[in-house]
Amino acid sequence: MNRLALARDINGQGNGATTASGAETVVHGVAALCDPLGALYLPDAGILVVSDLHLEKGAAFARRGMLLPPYDTLATLTVLAAVISRYDPKLVVSLGDNFHDRLGSQHLPEEFRSLIVTMARGREWIWINGNHDPDGTVDLPGHSVDEMHYGGLTFRHEPKTGRHAGEIAGHLHPSATVRRREKSVRRPCFATDGARLLMPAFGVMTGGLDLRHKAMAGLFEPESLIAHLLGRDRIYSVRFGNLSA
Repeated sequence: MNRLALARDINGQGNGATTASGAETVVHGVAALCDPLGALYLPDAGILVVSDLHLEKGAAFARRGMLLPPYDTLATLTVLAAVISRYDPKLVVSLGDNFHDRLGSQHLPEEFRSLIVTMARGREWIWINGNHDPDGTVDLPGHSVDEMHYGGLTFRHEPKTGRHAGEIAGHLHPSATVRRREKSVRRPCFATDGARLLMPAFGVMTGGLDLRHKAMAGLFEPESLIAHLLGRDRIYSVRFGNLSA
């Protein structure tokens, strides 16, 4: 929950009060910044990208008789509010699995709906449809689409097989492992080889899939692949060849 503690610090200081210790990268010729809170910012376009919020995951499990602590939505929205405060973007793009199931948006409690309305005020918002929530959102600001194209980039939920230059996607929840002081540390990460980029899951109650997993095979040029790992308050950039197996 390190991101939540950092987010609360940012939210308490007001708009733009905290400078990100992020990592600069370029995706298909477009400059971007990987933020330690798990968002990607495109400064030239004023676009903020997040992925796999999985809002109302606890509620979705409860509907199936599996009780989890019901705090995930508030925690995720707190982190989202912080990163929006940091950059004040013109457009927010959420790359699918915005809700954990088809009913999450429809049954979203009013207090959380109001938080999203406040965050969206004065800016555009695009909800990309995901495999968990293919029907779009209900009574929320913005528009639901299957994918979005802008400036040579394609924003979608699930990455296409093979190599697709300019693709920014989520779905796979990339993570990576490094060895530090005789200990292995596994963290969510942005993954990019300069041609495409996979986003880490933004939701606080989400797992991760290692970059060496077979599901990642063929998506990147291994020699150019860099993992931008989310640290406590900064990004750690590690070449694929230097990651722990």
